[in-house]
Amino acid sequence: MGLKVIMNIIGGLIAAYGLESVLIPNSVSDGGITGLSIVGSKTFGLPLGVLIAVLNIPFVYLGYKQIGKSFAILSVTGIASLAVGTVVMHHVPTIIDGDTLLVTVVGGIILGLGMGLSLRNGGALDGIDMLAVLLSRKLPFGTSDLILFLNIFVFIVVSTVFGLQGAVLSAIAYFIASKVIHIVEEGLSGSKTFKIITSEPETMVETIRDRLGRGATLNKVQGAYSKDSFYEITCVINRLEERKMKDIIQEIDPNSFITVYDVTEVKGGNFQKRDIH
Repeated sequence: MGLKVIMNIIGGLIAAYGLESVLIPNSVSDGGITGLSIVGSKTFGLPLGVLIAVLNIPFVYLGYKQIGKSFAILSVTGIASLAVGTVVMHHVPTIIDGDTLLVTVVGGIILGLGMGLSLRNGGALDGIDMLAVLLSRKLPFGTSDLILFLNIFVFIVVSTVFGLQGAVLSAIAYFIASKVIHIVEEGLSGSKTFKIITSEPETMVETIRDRLGRGATLNKVQGAYSKDSFYEITCVINRLEERKMKDIIQEIDPNSFITVYDVTEVKGGNFQKRDIH
């Protein structure tokens, strides 16, 4: 818990730096409750940090009731860090000025790094993030996809203060941030599950073991209409091994039926690679 609290604090400070040193000075907003707070700060002249803290209170309560105490505590830590960070860093030098392409790319990367770090460590820096985490448990969508969808409505509000161009730039920056969140949450390499229906199961399994050092499971399956019997091989590999796996399948059984799934996390079992020679 202690390490997760520290990582949420760091995530909040990174996001605050992205806002104050890149996005806000160039009239580009964030999404979510932070984006609405920026709009409120510009419109009414209220301190950004105060608005971030106050507007997130209902969502922290929602997170506490629906997701759990630890999630709420970690989120409060991250949001407090973000709020304080925007106050402390309000006068930091602007590292990019005027170049809209660099503003959206660099700002989105810094923002996504901070938000992703918080999500990966069990918290969230924004009420929209909490709502997305809750909805991801009930809907077949990832957290980053839901965050992006919910922010469409936020950017409509942003356009009333920053104009259409500012809203579009904000949306682009947040799109980049969502991709960085995905990378931070799942890692650069990731894993993939291959399901292979083949008439050459033994040769396929042996070749995968010999060339990739990976084990596999084997199940007998039957076509619903043809009633023909086949074997289905299931194998989890590192994303970097995908091309080699496809080459093996093409070599052994070009007519095999293949489905490939992205895997967020792999634990237990015998996922460790064997030595290959």
